[in-house]
Amino acid sequence: MSKGLKIFAIFLFASIIYGQSISEKDSSLVNYVNPLIGTAPSRTISSIKHGEGTENNAQVIPSVTMPFGMTNWTAQTRNVETKCVAPYYYADSLITGFRGSHWLSGSCTQDYGSFTVMPISGNLNYLPEKRGSHYSHQNEVSTPYYYKVGLKNYNVDCEITATTRAGFMRFTFNDSENKYIIIEPNSDENEGYIKILPETQEIVGYNPVHRIYQGWGDRAGFSGYFVAKFDQPFEVYGVYENYQLFDKATEISNREKIGAYIGFLSNSSKVIKIKIGTSFVSLENARENLNKEIGNKNFDEIKNELKEIWNKQLLKVKIKSSSNNDKVKFYTSIYHSFQHPRIYSDLNGEYPSFNGGTEIKKASPNNYYSDFSVWDTYRALHPLFNIIMPDKSNEMIKSLLSMAEQGGWLPIFPCWNSYTSAMIGDHVISIIADGYVKGVVDLTEKEYFYLKQNATKSPENLSDYIDGKGRRALQSYLNYGYIPLEDSVKESFHQQEQVSRTLEYAYDDFTLSQISKKMGYAEDYENFFNRSKNYRNVFDSSVKSVRGKFKNGAFTDEFLKDKRMPYITEGTPWQYTWYVPQDVNGLINLMGGIDEFNKELDKFFETNNYWHGNEPGHQIPFLYTYSGQPSKTNKIVSKILAEEYSAEPGGLSGNDDSGQMSAWYIFATLGFYPVCPGSTEYAVFLPAFEESTLNVGDGKTFIIKANGLQSKNKVKTILLNNKVLEKNIINHSDITNGGTLEFVLE
Repeated sequence: MSKGLKIFAIFLFASIIYGQSISEKDSSLVNYVNPLIGTAPSRTISSIKHGEGTENNAQVIPSVTMPFGMTNWTAQTRNVETKCVAPYYYADSLITGFRGSHWLSGSCTQDYGSFTVMPISGNLNYLPEKRGSHYSHQNEVSTPYYYKVGLKNYNVDCEITATTRAGFMRFTFNDSENKYIIIEPNSDENEGYIKILPETQEIVGYNPVHRIYQGWGDRAGFSGYFVAKFDQPFEVYGVYENYQLFDKATEISNREKIGAYIGFLSNSSKVIKIKIGTSFVSLENARENLNKEIGNKNFDEIKNELKEIWNKQLLKVKIKSSSNNDKVKFYTSIYHSFQHPRIYSDLNGEYPSFNGGTEIKKASPNNYYSDFSVWDTYRALHPLFNIIMPDKSNEMIKSLLSMAEQGGWLPIFPCWNSYTSAMIGDHVISIIADGYVKGVVDLTEKEYFYLKQNATKSPENLSDYIDGKGRRALQSYLNYGYIPLEDSVKESFHQQEQVSRTLEYAYDDFTLSQISKKMGYAEDYENFFNRSKNYRNVFDSSVKSVRGKFKNGAFTDEFLKDKRMPYITEGTPWQYTWYVPQDVNGLINLMGGIDEFNKELDKFFETNNYWHGNEPGHQIPFLYTYSGQPSKTNKIVSKILAEEYSAEPGGLSGNDDSGQMSAWYIFATLGFYPVCPGSTEYAVFLPAFEESTLNVGDGKTFIIKANGLQSKNKVKTILLNNKVLEKNIINHSDITNGGTLEFVLE
């Protein structure tokens, strides 16, 4: 049997048992969540054709975490904080520890400020390359609130649960021989600090955070701090550096592969419990977070509290389906969607200042968030938050505006609490616009200034631009109405990609125009709305596609419509041609009218050029709702749901990117999608379930019905609150006011 088939067989067995446990033992929605989905490489049709390297991994980890928790707790099969290497992969055979992680779920970035805890018995094999233990997926329990696995090499049962800023581990040593716990900061920079405090039964430490993309390798100005408190006294202890052990030593820092070990003799209790507080500010705050979030509570109390919190969050959307698999995919998608952005502020409100951490700021009364995978999540994830958790969305948007105030510029892709300009576009504007036009957040004149500044100016100091402040290649965009090929966009991780940048800036300009309009800035509205038409400047009507263009207005000869081109971001010209969410009717006209538009769109799907595993095309399946053929959207969306998502370890077709891939699934199954975030409209199409209910606040619900869906799939008419829907469009207020969207089928 091949390795892939073995993985599938193991997971299938686990899924059968998992499904039985749901239906027979406990009907809580959280029991439909399977965090192992997406931890193995995707084998979907589109990922095989279009994906490259880590693009075919969902890059999610089986986190035990509070929704948007500061620290995520996961089994560790990889020992590094290296770009594009997640802490856990399903196919790996050895567990080397249990990590307090700040991995950006579903990404190709890197973990940071993390640390690892590992129980071992027998000989003191402390380095990760020596201490790894085999384990079995059949004995692995993974939920959002609890994780359990047995380490075969050491005969130790390991359990994890968590709060927002703290973790709780329980290790049961089933053999009577020597018992050890290893703790190490996971620094790839030979940095970090760890100290043993035998008198208080604690180990404390920190791991300095480093930037990537802009400012690659520079310190971010803060660390990931941890305080681990044990329930038993230490009988032996020491620290290590690589292969050197320092018995009875209590402190070590800034050397290669450092860590600490503590030991317990064979006559001590076989169950060892560890409570761990974390912070981005200080050891004192980590200890305070631990004392206030866990305190004297026992393991099962914390576990049950976290379970109920997840159940409460999952109840925001209820679906009716006879299929356990459908429920597993749906509620696992919600779990993946509630990972990021992460809470950065401590319980006392303190957090390191944005872009440097030189000051300690205080968020009050709300939380401060960071780790926004903006290029991905503005599309569906943040619009989802605006519907089912507008209060949290408000806090997130206010965090983005706080970053602008502290750093002087609105960030592009803020991660590890720093500027990055990791991807293209200026989509923080889109996130803010979507919240603003939907009434989730208000804006001041000063806050508007930061949005407008990003769209109209570049930093005066080159060092600020290199640091990641301001739009890339803005001056070229303003001069030409597009970014010409002569501008290679050097000061960026993603260089070139001029056509994709032009298209995305045009969209961002539209979203800014909607803010300007609502705030009463008529001149700005007209300017940015006109700029939103700049997509037309890179469209070559002779090939019905976007294409690279020089300063003199000539299109490049370097052009293959269905192949990757250097002026396109992570895709092909054909895939990016459809990226005009702000003006679909304008794109239809450029194509030569509705008939030509539909022919070209038909050809695109018929030749398998749609790639679901990456975000730029996520709106494409819904374009038929604008071109008079919504039945094709119904068919294509149904096909994507069937082929690109499953309840297996390879069940996501590409990087989940902080939940964007999962948020797409949620909208697609519900029957409406935000094609153009920053507007208040949603495209409407056939849902995947006979009934779904969204709790939209203030006791209101929005219900989507499709009676008879199992035997009928042709839409006769659509009713919104018993009135015929003339177009396949609903408004945000239609949802938040509560009501019923009913699909009459034949």
